[in-house]
Amino acid sequence: MKNILLTISWILLLGFNALGQSTYKGDDIIGVWLSEKRDGKIEIYRSGNKYDGRLIWGKAMFEADGITSKKDVKNGEEKLRTRNLKNLVILTNFTFEDGAWEGGKIYDPESGKTYSCNIRMKGNVLLIRGYIGLSMFGKTTIWSRN
Repeated sequence: MKNILLTISWILLLGFNALGQSTYKGDDIIGVWLSEKRDGKIEIYRSGNKYDGRLIWGKAMFEADGITSKKDVKNGEEKLRTRNLKNLVILTNFTFEDGAWEGGKIYDPESGKTYSCNIRMKGNVLLIRGYIGLSMFGKTTIWSRN
């Protein structure tokens, strides 16, 4: 009887572990994603063993002529305010671990602020969690695959 209970316990433990494991791979994040407000497209790509993302399209990305890229004028660092918004890298240094992309930063060109960030995938959407200090005090936005 004791061996049966021990066997059942191991089966349950292994079953719960299998349920908790992610089926995602690091490169699953690669591609073009549409922001929650549908006003920006971000291309996420692999850079060595890290993942980064750049802004490739945005409703407010160009000047009135529709050709000239607007600049990163709200950046806290004066020397970076002349950068084009088009192709601006806004996600940096994410590593894939235990089913999530963690340890990276996200830059918000609308505010000029940079936040710590973690990314989780759920189906065909990304849950982007930006925060200062502790993740529990952050904000999550949802991006969909484009």
